[in-house]
Amino acid sequence: MDPGWNNISVEIGRGLAFSGAAFAFALGGCGSARGIATAAQQAAGVLREKPDLFGQLLVMIALPGTQGFYGFIIAFMMANSAGLIKHTVQISPSTGLALFFVGLGAGLVQFVSALYQGEASAAGISLVARRPEESGRAILFPALVETYAVVALLAAILFIFWLTNPGVLEFLKPAAA
Repeated sequence: MDPGWNNISVEIGRGLAFSGAAFAFALGGCGSARGIATAAQQAAGVLREKPDLFGQLLVMIALPGTQGFYGFIIAFMMANSAGLIKHTVQISPSTGLALFFVGLGAGLVQFVSALYQGEASAAGISLVARRPEESGRAILFPALVETYAVVALLAAILFIFWLTNPGVLEFLKPAAA
């Protein structure tokens, strides 16, 4: 095989992996921004009438922002594993494609989770507006949605580790008879 093709092949793999990282970061960030906006709009209406509830509402406003951080963690891990920092890493096109879909899939989960978490936070904020003593229970609504963002983060981390560390799955191969 032409040695020049190997360099092109590695760069294609890296490019796909970096694209997946960009999707994870961008989708997580966009979803978080929209989720926070949804919760903040609800909170602003409540705080006009009851400014003393700010402390109780702040956490529910901020919760949809975690998906942006998760997307950043995923993007950083993918870019680092694909050789953004150490250019000695060799990423094949098939591994790059797999990482692309890991980033895209994880980014989509972060995006959708942040949108729904913003809506769940808005519902919790509405509850606290009527019954401030229920703030502990109200925070459970968005916290339950958070579960799926965390699962996507953990799955992405595992896939990145498995895809970029040769031999890590050797234990799955059948033993020689």
